[in-house]
Parts: sequence; C-alpha cells; structure tokens
Amino acid sequence: MTNQSYGRRLMGALVVLVLLSTTIAGSVSAQAQKLIVYSGRSESLVAPLLEQFSKDTGIEVEVRYAGTTELAATLLEEGDNSPADVFFAQDAGALGALGAEDRLLKLPESILSRVDPKFQSADGLWVGVSGRARVLVYHTRTLKPEDLPASILDLTDPKWKGKIGWAPSNASFQSQVTAMRVALGEEATTAWLKGILANEPKVYEGNTAVVKDVAAGVIEVGLVNHYYIWQLHAQEPEASVDVYFFPKGDIGSLVNVAGAAILKSSKNVEAAEKLVAYLLSEAGQTYFREKTYEYPLVEGIEAVEGLTPLKELETPDFDLSDLSDLEGTLELLRETGVLP
Repeated sequence: MTNQSYGRRLMGALVVLVLLSTTIAGSVSAQAQKLIVYSGRSESLVAPLLEQFSKDTGIEVEVRYAGTTELAATLLEEGDNSPADVFFAQDAGALGALGAEDRLLKLPESILSRVDPKFQSADGLWVGVSGRARVLVYHTRTLKPEDLPASILDLTDPKWKGKIGWAPSNASFQSQVTAMRVALGEEATTAWLKGILANEPKVYEGNTAVVKDVAAGVIEVGLVNHYYIWQLHAQEPEASVDVYFFPKGDIGSLVNVAGAAILKSSKNVEAAEKLVAYLLSEAGQTYFREKTYEYPLVEGIEAVEGLTPLKELETPDFDLSDLSDLEGTLELLRETGVLP
C-alpha cells in the first residue's frame, strides 16, 4: 500500500470517527434537553406554562397528567426505576409523602430562597410554586356572609342538610382532611366526616362542578379552593357565587400550595432545576396570578385584583410538612364511607 493510499484511508477513518462522535454527542445533548414531568395539575391549567418554558429554554417537556394522589402512588411504586424528573403536585401532602419515603432530591438554595419557608418543605425537598386557599363557596342569592358558619366544623349542623357539595376524591380536599387530623385529632375529624355524611352532601369529582352547582342553586355551599370562583366569574361575571374565608384562623381556611420537587430517579437534574426555578420566575408567578387566579408565592408579585392578599388572610398556624400522611387520610375516608 502506498503512503498516499494509506493517508487517504486514515483520513477517511478520522472523518467517520468525527461524524460518529458528533452524532453521539448530539444524541446525548438531545437526551439532556428533555424532561419528563408527572403533573397532578390538570393539562388545561398548566400546559400553556410548560409549553412556554420549552420555548424560552429549548428544553423539551414530556408530561404525564393524572390525579396528584394517583401519581404519588405511581412514583412510590416505580421507585428508582421511575422515568420522572419532576413531580408537579396539586398539594403539599403528596409531595410530603414522597419526601418521607426518600424519593426526592434536596433543592438548591437559589430556588428555596425565593419562597417563604412556611410554603416549602422544612428539609428543602419540595417548594410551593402557587398558593391555594381552602374556602367555602356560597350562593349569593340565598345566603349572605353573616349566614355562613364561623368554622368548617359547624357544617355538621342539621340546617345544612342537603345543601353542601364536596369532592372527596380531590387531592386538595384530602389534604384538608389530613390537616384536620393533625390539628384536631383522629376522633374529632372522624366525627366531622360522619356529621357531614349525615347531612347528605352532594358528591362531585372536582371543584369546578361544585362551584357551578352552587351558582345554579342546586346546592348552597361547597368546600373548594378559592380560585375556582375566580375562574367561573371570568367566564360568567354575573354568576351568583362568592368566596368565604372561615375567620379567626379556622382549620377550614388552610392555605395549601401547588408545588414541585425533583425525583431521585431524575436523569437530568440540571434541567429539572431550571423548570422548578422557572415556575418561581416572574413569568411563572405572573401566569399563576393571571391565568389560574392562584396566589403568587414570590415576594413582590401580588395576587389578582379583588382577591384578599395572602398576608391579610386569617389562616391556621400549620406546617405544611405535616400533610405527608396521605395514606392515613385515605384509610379514614374509606373507613367512614366518604370514599368507596
């Protein structure tokens, strides 16, 4: 073989190696720019925000939507084999349950420092990205604020028989019950659940249907998150519903959070951190304020006009990290017959 021929072959081999390494690097890069998110928040609420994140960062996001409770159970079952990078949960209880089972990574201080410590995990495993107050929605043609109970516990009064709506399969409701178990004890919470059942509440799959039936006068009151009233008023400004915050720090006025965490199974922690940080950016917080009507949790970004500021709410003194016993709540709901 001549030196010239050998040189051509060597050059060809080098070209192939360069192309191959470029292809491999491109593949790794493409893989590094894709996130898998398990979202307990509905697609209609958060898909536009996640799409905007992809446009702004170039990071592809593949989302699996389902109920928060269902996804938490799935993540626990999948363990280290889970493909998920980020869990975007509807409430703190499910995040706490995963943290208790050592399924989450500690978030960097650059993310945690953006949010008041009371709206994040004490050990830095999850962070709230928007606030959602538990409230009583009421029919304004039938009731006035002075007609409403001073405490969520008073809804067991027989005068509310046939007038209440609730959504027991909803994760936010389940966290409400968990908070009652922690603050009031098992016995009092069991008595409350049985008392509501005795009042023959109308059962719904979700909060939207509760609020619509209150507006229609089918029921008079319902236990929901505050922003569903704002969503209905955005569509129907004259709808006969309003929001009522139980006074004096009643457990019925718990402020929970929608939050995010990074799974230990994540193959792309850096990109996952970018997503969580984006949810707490001005763009993300403004989205929650203007599109979902939730409370922004980052200092300097105010709630939507007409909504009582978060700092002015009389909320119970409660550590959201204590909402982790989701399984105990589900067991109680089944034992009392609230859930099948």
